[in-house]
Amino acid sequence: MAIYKKMHTLRRLLEHDPMEFVRPLLTFAITFLIAWVVRRLVFRALRAWTERTQSRAGLILLDGLRGATWIWALIIAAHLAVQTSDLPLWAEHNLPKALNVLWIASLTIMCMRMAGNLVRYYGDQVPGALPVTTLTETLAELGILIVGILLSLTALDFRITPILTALGVGGLAVALALQDTLSNLFSGFYVAVARQVRLGDYIKLNTGEEGYVSDIGWRSTTIRALANNFILVPNAKLAQAVVTNFYLPEKRMGVSVQVVVGYDSDPDRVEALLLDLAQKAVLEIPGMLADPAPNVAFDPGFMDSGLGYSVNYQVAEFAVQFAVRNELRRRILRRFREEKIEIPYPTRTVWLKPGAGEPHP
Repeated sequence: MAIYKKMHTLRRLLEHDPMEFVRPLLTFAITFLIAWVVRRLVFRALRAWTERTQSRAGLILLDGLRGATWIWALIIAAHLAVQTSDLPLWAEHNLPKALNVLWIASLTIMCMRMAGNLVRYYGDQVPGALPVTTLTETLAELGILIVGILLSLTALDFRITPILTALGVGGLAVALALQDTLSNLFSGFYVAVARQVRLGDYIKLNTGEEGYVSDIGWRSTTIRALANNFILVPNAKLAQAVVTNFYLPEKRMGVSVQVVVGYDSDPDRVEALLLDLAQKAVLEIPGMLADPAPNVAFDPGFMDSGLGYSVNYQVAEFAVQFAVRNELRRRILRRFREEKIEIPYPTRTVWLKPGAGEPHP
C-alpha cells in the first residue's frame, strides 16, 4: 500500500510539473559526463606515469580506482540531481542513505582490490608474513568485505547485534553443511602458516603425486608436475599426507649412480677411475656441485653378474638430477670403453652334478 501511494505521488508530480524531473535528469547527465571526462584524463595521466616509472604502486592504484570511480561519478551526479529537484519527503530522506551505501560499497571494492594486489606484490617482502598465495589474497579481501557489509548495515540503521547473534546460532548449521569446504579452508591456512610446504617447493606425496607447488588456494593446492600439467590436491588431503619436501632444509640433495663391472676388473683401478671422472664432471656438468666433493663407494658390492660401485655426488636441486645423471652415465660408458673395462651382461653359472640327468629307479 505504501509503495502504491509513493508511485501515485510521483505520477501526479510528473503530470502537473514535468520540469521537476527534466531538470534533475539534465543535471545528472551533465555531471556524469563531466565526471567521465575527468576520470579519463586522470587515468590517462596515471597510466602514463606508471608506464614511465614501472611503479607497482601505480598499477595497484589504477586497478583499485577502476571500478570505484564509476560509482563515485554516479554518487556525485545523483547528489547534484537531488539538490536541484523538489522530490517528496520520503525520497529526500531515503536517497542520501542509498548514496551513503553506494559510497561505502565503492570504498569496499577499492580497498579489496588494493589489499589483494598489495598482498600479491609486496606480501613476500614483509618479515614473518604468510606466503603469497590465493588463500592469503582471499583472506585479505574477505576481511575488508566483512567490514564493508557491517558499515553498510549500520548506514541503513540496521542493528548489528541481533544479526551477529543470529549468525552465531546459525553458524553451527552452516559449519555442518559446509564441513568439507571448511576443512579444506582451515587445512590450507594451516599449510600456509606452518611453512613446511611453500610456493616453489618440489614435493612428493605418499600417494605418488609430485611436482612444484604453484599455489595454495582456499580449497586445494596446485602442484605443477615435471610433465608441465597441474595436479589439484585438496588441502585436507595434503595436511594428512606424508610429504617429502625436496627443498627443505635446503635445495641441494645427494644423488648416486650405480655402475657394475666384471669380476675380472681391478677394484682399485675402477674406483680411482670413477673418482677421477666425477671430480672432473663437477666442473663441467651444470647443476652438479663440487662441495661436498663426490665420492665412490664399493656398494652394493658383490652382485650376481659383477662388482657394483656407487658414484655419490650432490646436485643443486631435485629437477636437475636427471640431466646430470644422464651426462654422467654417458661419460662413464665412454671412459670404460677407452680403458677396456667390461660392463657385464647378467649371467648365471649352472653346475650339473654327474648323473643328475639319469632317471630315478
